[in-house]
Amino acid sequence: MQPFEAAPKIAGRSRALPLRASKLPDNAYSVTKKVYFSDCSSTELLRATRSLDFMDRVLEDLFATELRVSYHALALERGMGILYASVDTDFFGPAHAGDNLVFTPLVSHIGRTSIVFVIHCHRGAEEIMRWRVVAVTTSLSTNQAISMPSDIKDALIRYRDSYR
Repeated sequence: MQPFEAAPKIAGRSRALPLRASKLPDNAYSVTKKVYFSDCSSTELLRATRSLDFMDRVLEDLFATELRVSYHALALERGMGILYASVDTDFFGPAHAGDNLVFTPLVSHIGRTSIVFVIHCHRGAEEIMRWRVVAVTTSLSTNQAISMPSDIKDALIRYRDSYR
């Protein structure tokens, strides 16, 4: 399964089309997070900046739960981080205070120093947001990209292969 559906060309950029939740792999990790009023503007719509906080927490949860890798241990014990080189967001619909959103992170590429995640966010069957995240394994002492440690690469491959 490809994380993105074929999309029409819009203003020089291909725009992703929303996927129904039923189109995602059954075995992929998913986590539900509630949208609180404090995440929203006065109109009770999720702020775009807060949506990035959700994305970040979902990836940290994925690493802890599925990959058995602690972000904290990476930084404190190994002197490295998994930092974002780019984040591309598609909004298909609004999220509101009180919504329970289901996030499904998929791995679309594993490189020597980088990982590409596609994170789908659904409210019920309707996809309302999607992120494409390029993350880079980075030395915290030099702020330079470093080769991905084999235990992390192996865990990512196991996770990706579990839902393919």
